[in-house]
Parts: sequence; C-alpha cells; structure tokens
Amino acid sequence: MDIDRTPGPTEQRWWTRDWQRVILAGVPLAYLVFLIISVRQNSSGAAAIAGYAIVAAFAVTWMITVAVAPRGGPWFWALFVVLFALFVAELPFGRAATFVCCVFITILAVIKLGIWCAPVVGALALSALFVPVAIGSWHVSLAGSFADITPVAIPVVAIVMAAMMQVVQSNQELATTRAQLARLAAENERSRIARDLHDLLGHSLTTITVKAGLARSIGATDPARALTEIAEVEALARRSLADVRAAVSGYHAVTLNGELAAGRELLRAAGITADLPRATDEIDPAHHELFGWVVREGLTNVVRHARASSCAVQLSTAGIEITDDGVGAPGAAGGSGLSGLRERVTAAGGTVEAGPNRPRGWRLAVCLPPDDLAADGLAADGAGR
Repeated sequence: MDIDRTPGPTEQRWWTRDWQRVILAGVPLAYLVFLIISVRQNSSGAAAIAGYAIVAAFAVTWMITVAVAPRGGPWFWALFVVLFALFVAELPFGRAATFVCCVFITILAVIKLGIWCAPVVGALALSALFVPVAIGSWHVSLAGSFADITPVAIPVVAIVMAAMMQVVQSNQELATTRAQLARLAAENERSRIARDLHDLLGHSLTTITVKAGLARSIGATDPARALTEIAEVEALARRSLADVRAAVSGYHAVTLNGELAAGRELLRAAGITADLPRATDEIDPAHHELFGWVVREGLTNVVRHARASSCAVQLSTAGIEITDDGVGAPGAAGGSGLSGLRERVTAAGGTVEAGPNRPRGWRLAVCLPPDDLAADGLAADGAGR
C-alpha cells in the first residue's frame, strides 16, 4: 500500500529554510578561487591534484557543517575539526593563500562561540600574518603578508558576523515579545468579554426569571398583567441579546440613568421596596458608566441572594452605596461579578467595600478619589472596552 507522505506546512518551511541557508553558505566559497590559483602556481603534478582535492573536500565539508550547524552537538564539532585539519593539510600546496580557509573557520567559530571566539579569531589572524613570513621557502615579506588581506579579513568577518548575529537575535526577541503581547491582548480581551457577559447576563436573566415567575403566579387572577409581564420578558430578552452582541464587539455602553430605571423595575417585580435616586445631575459624567455597573451588580445580588424587603441606593459626587435589609449576600461576596466590579473600580483608582450592614442586611459601597485622575482612568478603561 502506498502512503502519501506530503510534507506539512511546518516541514516545508523547515526544508526551505535549510536549503536557503545552504545556498547562502555556498556564496563565500568563491573566495576559494584564490587558493586554487595559488595551488596551480606553487604545485604541479600529483601535488597539484592533491591540493585541488583538499580544496574540494574543504568546500564539501563546509557545506555539510553549515547544514548541521543549527542542530549543534558532536557532529558539528567533529566537522569543525575536519575543516581545520584540511586547512593544515592544504598549507604545503596552497601556501599563504591557504589561510583563506581561516575565514570560513572564523565564521563557524563566531556562530557557535559568540564573544568567546575572540581568542580563536585572534590566533587565526596572527597566524595568517606571521606564518607565511616565518616559512622562508614561501618568500613572503611582512608587508606582502599584510597586503594579502586575509589577516585583516579574518577579524573583519568576525565583527560582521557578530553584528549580524546580534541583529538576528534582536529580531527573534522582538518577534517573541510581539507574540507574548498578542497572547496577553487576547487573554485580556477574553477576560473583558467574560466579565461583561457575566454582568450583562446575570442581571438580565435574573430580571427575566423574576418577571416570568410573577407572570406565572398572577396568570390565573390577572391575565392582562401577566401578558404585560411576558411582553416585558420578551423585550428584555431581545435587549439582552443585543447587549451580548455589543459586549462581544466591545461597544457596549452602560449608563447610570438606564441602570437605575432597569433596577427600579427589577426590584418592583421582585416585590422589594426601592429607594432609588431620580436625579443624577450632581454625578460627574465620567463616573456614570462605572456607577451604572455598580447599580447593575448590586441590585442583581440583592434580588438573587438577599431575600430583602427594601433596598436603597445613595449617590454622591465621588461614591455610590447600595444597602438592603435582607440576610446578606454570602454567595456574592466572592463571586465573579464582584471580582469584575473590583477590576473596573480599581482601574478607575477607587475602592470597593462589600460586607454585612448594621443592624441588618448587606452594604456595597464604591468610593472614587475626588480628583481628575480618577475620571481620566475611568475614561481610559471605558475606551479600552
């Protein structure tokens, strides 16, 4: 049975990168032309053939070493030693020009050792400068050895390679940082959506449950009012669906006046006496959205957990307080709704207090610092959502 083994996208990219690296590594091999010319000038017969063969072996070994360099391990260092041995073996045939091989050895040393390659690079450069002068049969002067460029090319190539590696490393770190920022942004967006959906659906579903229960209880005795309540349930469900869509899109807006009106209707349907403010003119417009969220979360918890007979909301220029005369709200004290509210208030520079009220009931209070910085922080939080 034949199995189709077509490389996947990741394998194809890996294969492409390897070939691109090998092809790019083949470009410097043109530098070996100077060595081939030197072998022809300084060797003949079998010696010339041996010189050409060593040059070819050096080129092949260089290409293989570049191919295995990213994987590292003992194979790389074994090939590195082979390259150095081929360089030494070529010296009798290519003479001073053989030191061009040190340029290739320098590149590999920089790639693998980084800044620690400095002693290796220095030794290779000094060898390229002084060894041809020390061997009298080569008839190379110090000026001629320096003019051969190779002693200068070795440290220059090392510096250029180090700079290129630094750029590559910086680009990789930048790509990693961007990926981390993208993940953080996605996580923040998921948290925002989860928080908004909890606040929106918790309030809406509580109102729908209360109104549906009211309609059921009065259906037999007051059908007209029951139908009115069911119609309001339908309208609320449609509005909740629109709110959910807006929250997911990031454009949901909560207003203090709207939440007070909705809360008054919610408390009425639950049979709780409501003492809610009618005017919000004294409240800074920058605080309206945040206070709207407080009203939504606070009244929802009153209906869900408090079993209260009355509930009051008090507003001030830099704070809001919600109290009831029920049995408390232990289920809401550590819930995700209150946690989300704390996040909103903290972003605005304020504080949240939630706990038993004296002599009876539960108290939720939010206090904002009376300065412009709090308003600015709230505006920024609202814009982020």
